[in-house]
Amino acid sequence: MKLNIKNTFTTELPADKNTENTRRQVKNAVFSYVQPKKTSKPTLLHVSDEMANSLGISREDTKTDFFKNIVTGNLIYPKTTPYAMCYAGHQFGNWAGQLGDGRAINLFEVEHKKSLWKVQLKGAGETPYSRNADGLAVLRSSIREYLCSEAMHYLGIPTTRALSLSLTGDKVLRDVLYNGNPAYEKGAIVARVSPSFLRFGNFEIFAARNDIKNLKILTDYTIKHHFSYLGKPSKETYIKFFKEVTNKTLSMIVNWQRVGFVHGVMNTDNMSVLGYTIDYGPYGWLEGFDFGWTPNTTDRQNKRYRFGNQPNIGLWNLYQLANALYPLVEDAKPFEEILAHYRIDFEQQSFKMMKAKIGLFTEGINDIQLIRELEDCLQLIETDMTIFFRNLSDFEEVFTAIELLEEAIYFPNELKKEYREKWQSWFELYAKRLLKEKASDKERKEKMDSVNPKYVLRNYMAQLAIEAANKEDYSLIDTLFELLKKPYENQPENEKWFAKRPEWARNKIGCSMLSCSS
Repeated sequence: MKLNIKNTFTTELPADKNTENTRRQVKNAVFSYVQPKKTSKPTLLHVSDEMANSLGISREDTKTDFFKNIVTGNLIYPKTTPYAMCYAGHQFGNWAGQLGDGRAINLFEVEHKKSLWKVQLKGAGETPYSRNADGLAVLRSSIREYLCSEAMHYLGIPTTRALSLSLTGDKVLRDVLYNGNPAYEKGAIVARVSPSFLRFGNFEIFAARNDIKNLKILTDYTIKHHFSYLGKPSKETYIKFFKEVTNKTLSMIVNWQRVGFVHGVMNTDNMSVLGYTIDYGPYGWLEGFDFGWTPNTTDRQNKRYRFGNQPNIGLWNLYQLANALYPLVEDAKPFEEILAHYRIDFEQQSFKMMKAKIGLFTEGINDIQLIRELEDCLQLIETDMTIFFRNLSDFEEVFTAIELLEEAIYFPNELKKEYREKWQSWFELYAKRLLKEKASDKERKEKMDSVNPKYVLRNYMAQLAIEAANKEDYSLIDTLFELLKKPYENQPENEKWFAKRPEWARNKIGCSMLSCSS
């Protein structure tokens, strides 16, 4: 396995002068050198051949002990220096100070076919940023991250990627719901990949410490390697950089809303400056359409990170990034103008997205009202978001639409007369609106099916894979991995996964209740 190694991050950015792996406040540094913890009995469970190929790693390479030992931390690739990043963040709206890569260790950078990738291990041991934790991860959360990051990629949503999933052979103590009932679980490591793992928090920490020198060094590096098309660093370029991050963040969240994805923990240290979905913890997909739903038990009371609030949190987080970048510009007005435009842009993009979901591609004066009434109807009774929108592409007439609707409703016998009348009224308005479209029914269906996935990683599906894996059956991981590579295709052989959440999963830990524990 021969990789084209680059070391831009470690050679161009300031390193922590203290090389001891002790938990501490790290000053004047973007990262700290650190070695992964050796594992006792590593076992490679799954590899993304597509991601490996993007790094220049062949399928034959992935079957070697050398590859296995690299992605489990037991070997360091020649002439590379693993490191953990220093960053801060706002967690649940409160300043948390220094956070950093507490259980992520960056291995190296690889350049392949003019693309630069950073490879890191999640769960490979403690770092100076681990605080009171052990830096390890368990199989449960690692399966969820591995499957979800690749699933998001194939949904067409910007995301970090996954290269491999491995068992460490070690036991890890975790309290799943933080309720005083810790238990030992199987240790695991995900090798994940991204052009950059830089977060809003990387910039926040230098601004908070008034370390403008290193703030500028980091920002200039980010522009040089990820936003070079904006030009050489200058005050004007810093503003352009912020606008690009804003646009990318907004686009990512619109796509989350499109497929019903809820991140669950949108802290500023979990926000990528590339507009990538990053850090898959207590995430989930909407099953019953509900703007107020959050999968995160930690957030269950205040619901800060609920589905319907994700666009607002994106904006709040961007305000924090603007505050961090302000010292480089010393003029608040351009930041304020960009942030003010976020709401306008989101409304426009969200409206366009929702029109595409229901197959409207021409202008209609009452389209906004039609969408609002649809969202109201969807919340009358628990209605599965994925199934409803996918079935809607088969709409022909009001009568058959009610039948399609019942397939998406969790308790169709509770579809009261008044609810039926509201739905029938909406379907009648929808039928009239479709008459104004120029596309044929076939063309409309193709367009709708291209934005409304048939298959998403429902929490119960991931939980089934986890429970099987705990019994040393890893076949379902591969089944779901392959299924989710084609989320918009019909896949008749996998029709059983196009179904409402089973009732046994309604209140089951791992299906409806998730925490940040991993």
